[in-house]
Amino acid sequence: MRILLLDKNHPLITEQLLEKNFILEEDFTSSYDEVYRKIENYDGVIIRSRIPLDKNFLERAKNLKFIARVGAGMENIDIPVAEKLGIQLINSPEGNRDSVAEHVVGMLLVLMNRLFIASQEVKDGIWLREENRGDELLGKTVGLIGYGNMGKATAKRLSGFGCTVIFHDILPGLSDEYATQVSPEELKERAEILSLHIPLTEESYYLIDGSFIAEMKNDFYFINTARGKNVETKSLVEAMRSGKVKGACLDVLEYEKSSFENLETENEDLKYLLESEKAIVTPHIAGWTHQSKEKLAQVIADKITARFA
Repeated sequence: MRILLLDKNHPLITEQLLEKNFILEEDFTSSYDEVYRKIENYDGVIIRSRIPLDKNFLERAKNLKFIARVGAGMENIDIPVAEKLGIQLINSPEGNRDSVAEHVVGMLLVLMNRLFIASQEVKDGIWLREENRGDELLGKTVGLIGYGNMGKATAKRLSGFGCTVIFHDILPGLSDEYATQVSPEELKERAEILSLHIPLTEESYYLIDGSFIAEMKNDFYFINTARGKNVETKSLVEAMRSGKVKGACLDVLEYEKSSFENLETENEDLKYLLESEKAIVTPHIAGWTHQSKEKLAQVIADKITARFA
């Protein structure tokens, strides 16, 4: 099988697939149009986020047997068209679930205990104790939306902090020792911390908007390590200004490029988030540890060889 690799990943993918006699070509620079013109020559493609695989692209890929996404999200692939054409879709959420979960906990601890602010103040010669009192995770009720690989890994860690973890998921019967499945209404009634662990779909686009926030009974902390466009930023900022959202931990932003390589928009809402003491913002790195790079690649290599070697 001829496989085209469109993004740089851990070299173990190349090493292990070559050992299984796959024919590989790496192309990390060609444009969409350039790849489009040659994609019919390949049986498989391995991607991250650089190039969207839309309807026209997939219909051109006459011989494509699979698309492997090194990561969890699949929104840059036209999934209905791929399934109609019989192209197998492979991803690797198992590879970075632990890094995402640790990032969630890390951001929460920094925000709720004012760690970055207090540290910077001391470095600037300012010694404030009362002003930097923290807020404990112990005893908080955490509501997760989505209980796949990322949600479960996050629940496991937060339950260890003495949190009560509840979640809503579109699939039934997912409760386990770390978290209890509830209705959307119960989640909004009880949650004091809200964290997203969902893909970006038509149904989840702007899931967190003004109406959702208004239906939350408690003032709450908000975390998003899923996709930026799951959240209507304007409504989030309004809720942060009013105090309804006590603080926000954002690893993803509505204003990111589709490739996640940078921001493509500047506006007053983004300016508020970047300047506010109530916001922790990181550059889409929750699943981006040294360990997850290797684990993501290993999962992809294992799945490809199991199905096609």
